[in-house]
Amino acid sequence: MAPKALSYAPAFRILTIILLLIRPSAATAHDYHDALRKSILFFEGQRSGRLPPDQRLRWRHDSALHDGATAGLDLTGGYYDAGDNIKFGFPMAFTTTMLAWSVIDFGRSMGPELGNALKAVRWGTDYLLKATSKVGTGVVFVQVGDPLSDHNCWERPEDMDTLRTVYKVDGSHPGSDVAGETAAALAAASIVFRSRDPAYSRLLLNRAVTVFGFADRHRGAYSNSLKKAVCPFYCDVNGYQDELLWAAAWLHKASRRRQYREYIVRNEVVLRAGDTINEFGWDNKHAGINVLISKEVLMGRANYFASFKQNADGFICSILPGISHPQVQYSPGGLIFKAGGSNMQHVTSLSFLLLAYSNYLSHANKIVPCGETTATPALLKHLAKRQVDYILGDNPMGMSYMVGYGARYPQRIHHRASSLPSVAVHPAHIGCKAGSRYFLSPNPNPNVLVGAVVGGPNNNTDAFPDSRPFYQETEPTTYINAPLVGLLAFFSAHS
Repeated sequence: MAPKALSYAPAFRILTIILLLIRPSAATAHDYHDALRKSILFFEGQRSGRLPPDQRLRWRHDSALHDGATAGLDLTGGYYDAGDNIKFGFPMAFTTTMLAWSVIDFGRSMGPELGNALKAVRWGTDYLLKATSKVGTGVVFVQVGDPLSDHNCWERPEDMDTLRTVYKVDGSHPGSDVAGETAAALAAASIVFRSRDPAYSRLLLNRAVTVFGFADRHRGAYSNSLKKAVCPFYCDVNGYQDELLWAAAWLHKASRRRQYREYIVRNEVVLRAGDTINEFGWDNKHAGINVLISKEVLMGRANYFASFKQNADGFICSILPGISHPQVQYSPGGLIFKAGGSNMQHVTSLSFLLLAYSNYLSHANKIVPCGETTATPALLKHLAKRQVDYILGDNPMGMSYMVGYGARYPQRIHHRASSLPSVAVHPAHIGCKAGSRYFLSPNPNPNVLVGAVVGGPNNNTDAFPDSRPFYQETEPTTYINAPLVGLLAFFSAHS
């Protein structure tokens, strides 16, 4: 249900919303299409494995070509999640889901960048297919690389000599969260490729069905099974229940099979669909579940999902400036701010939901009542645009948080491949500790990781230290960029 109106005057509340939407400079004209192009290009800098001939970031080279070999598997490919050289399956799957959702909802606005967006999705799903190739025997591979070994070094991915341990979940060591997110990614991508590559789409959907069945049968959090391999890096703090609902929602959307609708209705309370409705990211899918399912309610096709729309409305009300929930604050410069590291992950993922829900409301000619304030589709679009503009430079620091966009952007990002000289410039091997001098150097990174969006200000003062050791502020991640792709696509076509 929508929260009750707060005690102070509605006029003041609306004024607060307007001020946060327009501050500090709504007059800046941004090239959203250029930013879109760069946001997708970033994913090429995160590629693992053998790079294709059309690789555009040429300072990156082949890496991790023997991943999985010790286990008799081919686990090459996929994405490094951030500035290190680990392939964490949980955030990689979420990244792939959000890239797919970006294409599903906003692909028509991508223009000539649609092809590159499809390649970004497929680079993720090709790897996830490999990681789930043994699901029929009750095994899903969820990570390649030992994080303690990797984080002890500052090495280019092309030079890696750290442990490439393969981690898995199975019936005795469940991982419903990572397996559920993987199923969601495969199902969402099957929609993307349904008309573009029907055979590939069917492969993705069939695999998603199987992986979801595995996740649902063997319930448990993967961090209980894998502990030190995934914690504190991508530890499941929120529980695995939301990933099961999230996967079922995407399978329902992709397959239209009654069993997934019934699963969602039957498990709504058991799997806590109404919990933490204003959270959305690699660990917590609740707001995303409610927004995704609500589209059908707004289209008048699924009244049995009405409670999900109530939750989605509650999410919208909880995030509005001026009446926002204690867990969702705004910085003095107007940026969505949540406690914890890498704040931009919350900014892009929550903004994506604001924009997606705005479109669903527009098509249904609906609004969201929030006490005495009304959240119109136009207001939600403005709020999402304000967040995007902040990232691109409309902020108190006067800098873009996207590398390579604008006149001023982060120069010393926490990213191994970007901060070390490329193989072309320095062909000789750079050992584990030999890279430390580059990490500690005050010089800008020699390789520009175009399109990378960093963690950004991690306090409510809008301050930013452009320094590699401040990893929470200066490290880019794939799951920051993935929702931003959809946002930039929309604004490139509607501004």
